Amino acid sequence: MQPVPTEDEAGGMQAPDPDSPRRGVGLTPLEPPRVGRRFVTLYALSSAGGSLLFLGPLLVSLALKVNDLVGIQDAPENLALVTGAGSLLAIVSNPLFGRLSDRTTSRLGMRRPWMIVGLVGGAVGTLTVALAPSIGTVLVGWCIAQVFLNALLAAQMAILPDQVPTVQRGLVSGILGVCLPAASVAATYLVQAFEGRQLMMFLAPLLVGGVLVGIFTTSLHDRRLDAVDKPPWSLKQLVGTFYVSPRANPDFAWAFTSRFMLVMAYAFLVTYQAYYLIDEVGVLEGDVAHQIYLGTLVQSVALVIASPLTGRLSDRLQRRKIFVIAAAVIYAAALFVIAGASGITGYLFGMAVGGLGFGMYMAVDLALVVDVLPDTGSAAKDLGVINIAGALPFALAPALAPAVLAISADSYSVLYLVAGTCALLGAFAVVPIRRVR
Repeated sequence: MQPVPTEDEAGGMQAPDPDSPRRGVGLTPLEPPRVGRRFVTLYALSSAGGSLLFLGPLLVSLALKVNDLVGIQDAPENLALVTGAGSLLAIVSNPLFGRLSDRTTSRLGMRRPWMIVGLVGGAVGTLTVALAPSIGTVLVGWCIAQVFLNALLAAQMAILPDQVPTVQRGLVSGILGVCLPAASVAATYLVQAFEGRQLMMFLAPLLVGGVLVGIFTTSLHDRRLDAVDKPPWSLKQLVGTFYVSPRANPDFAWAFTSRFMLVMAYAFLVTYQAYYLIDEVGVLEGDVAHQIYLGTLVQSVALVIASPLTGRLSDRLQRRKIFVIAAAVIYAAALFVIAGASGITGYLFGMAVGGLGFGMYMAVDLALVVDVLPDTGSAAKDLGVINIAGALPFALAPALAPAVLAISADSYSVLYLVAGTCALLGAFAVVPIRRVR
């Protein structure tokens, strides 16, 4: 692995030390130097751009596209099919592309090639959905988008352990935590700004997100892997791409469980909030995009306040667990509020409380996960396994939700009570972790 230049606190570049140990499989890990404001800013914008590529369709456009093709009665089942299939492919593609990224010896670096491939392929898939004349085409397009956008996500996530030292990971994770709500607000704003023009509802988030990712990709001083340091590749290695031993790495397993349960709660909320607003709250179909925008906005304002403050405080106190536990409990309370809401005011209040909880969680959970990674030589692969916990719920939630709705006489309030319970279980899963305080 060739040492690469990194930014100092002022944003300038530090020269690499040619005598420093290389980072690679079987070699001593090298703690990266501190990163500066320019790197963090561009990294955060790229993270927001990548989230925007996902969230533009997921929050509003995809549900409205399905509804437009099949009608409100058949929309939940068809949306479950599309999002479930896409999420299953995401479960496979994220760690697989992470493994490929860890083995990439390109002159462009280890992560950059997959960011480029992911962006281009994701754009093709998204445009296929936007122009689809049938549910079958929507399914194919969304699956393409999920596969390639997860290649982008896997490479982006690996940059944190690659280039950010431990003492800054809470801060940087907190800033990255702001990116998700910022992207959510931008996505819903762009969609509702072009309401009635379906192609632009998909195209606008795609263009903005693509530009933000592209700027960081071209400016990144990526890690380079020498061919001699390339990790081995075999059938056993391929199977291991999707697995980290819980017995050998119990802290990693508990972190996986916590994220899985919290994201399950989030998946129930975002996948069905359009139908919740129509059926439970009584919002007119033509006003759904605007109401989701308002909900996302109040959630994001709270999240933006909570996330960087919590991340910095976590670094200073050198504690992660208490923040993650508190965050999951607060998010559970927010879902219980939404479940009991009888109008828009209750929905918006619940979304604001959820923003506080989700902001705290996103600020510290990523830092906690990076701190318990089993092997820094395969960081992208291991982060890909953790990202299964972020993708699998979006496959399971659409499969479980119709059963919950059937049992509860189509009550979305009951569905969100189930979601709140998932968030509480996510809090309990953090308690057994030992390597991190």
